[in-house]
Amino acid sequence: MSALPDPALSRAVLIGVSGYVHLEPLPAVANNLPALAAVLTSSGLWNLPPGHCTVVAEPDSTPAMLDAVQQAAEAAEDTLLVYFAGHGLLDGRGELFFGLPRSTAGRSHTGVTYQALREILADARAQRFVIILDCCLSGRALGSMSSDEMLADQAEIEGSYLLAAAPDNGLALAPPGETHTAFTGELLRILRDGIPGTARDLDLDLVYRHLRAALSARGLPQPQKRVRNTAGRLILARNHAYRPAPADGPADPAGATWPDPEQCHTPRAFLEALAEVRAVSGHTLTALSQRADPPLSAGSISALLNRPTLPRTWKTTSIYLTACGLPPEQAQAWKTAWERLRATEPAPRPVVASAAGAEPAARGWRARLGRGKRRR
Repeated sequence: MSALPDPALSRAVLIGVSGYVHLEPLPAVANNLPALAAVLTSSGLWNLPPGHCTVVAEPDSTPAMLDAVQQAAEAAEDTLLVYFAGHGLLDGRGELFFGLPRSTAGRSHTGVTYQALREILADARAQRFVIILDCCLSGRALGSMSSDEMLADQAEIEGSYLLAAAPDNGLALAPPGETHTAFTGELLRILRDGIPGTARDLDLDLVYRHLRAALSARGLPQPQKRVRNTAGRLILARNHAYRPAPADGPADPAGATWPDPEQCHTPRAFLEALAEVRAVSGHTLTALSQRADPPLSAGSISALLNRPTLPRTWKTTSIYLTACGLPPEQAQAWKTAWERLRATEPAPRPVVASAAGAEPAARGWRARLGRGKRRR
């Protein structure tokens, strides 16, 4: 499974509640949803088709909130992202539930239990899950809360990456005058602007580290994470703050600042790094062709650098890197990165014809509740 989610096989559901009858209103939440949807569907970021990103604003019942999640869970094969912004509450037993417009703290039947969401994800087709919960449990929303009753501890799901805003009594979910909540506002900034450095793509672990540092520096609640399997390597966006090393002419192989293949988490990033090797070397395609041993035509080099997928064999890439002047001791790192990415490329999906008239298996949170099924 590639670290880059396939937009055609992925889905996102963005849920937000900003208006409350018995709890403090959260007007900034209403701005979070369209902004996050725009980022996820941007061609320069995840490039999720607009029809694969569902916005659920101000749901007033469990079906109004979960039906969209159920539909996305049945459609997503690669990655399923579920986002909730609003009040996160605990019932009398300490179980997490999401606040709906008429929710009351301590009464889970007035909201949507996290267990109901867990049950949908437990039967989902997706290979990976990203759950983003922007629901700080502030003192006004809940009252006192001990330090070990952390939101992420309540919300673990196998095979997933949970990113949650930390509960913190006395701090508002959104600072006065801000367009977005503190947590989502910083997340949007990172995805839009990128993170300066050598990373070509923004994976979840990198986003989390910078979210935590940025919010901590502003004296705001620090986010939490819970990771299952290798979900931390899943890429949310291209890093727009990445800049390749400049080159004014042919580089000295002993002192050139070559791209780092370990920062290549996708085939696209690997191929872009190959092109940057030539830029750092300062050689033209014709010059590289003349330097190549054994011979390699300029057309073959151009075809390598413009491939949409990784080359199936290593030979041409190896000749190209040597012709660029890459030191031999660095060549193994490039080959290791190529092997790693080749191993994660998904196999072609077989087309399976369904039998005519076959009845799909009963699915959905309604069916499970009806038969009393409960997953842990």
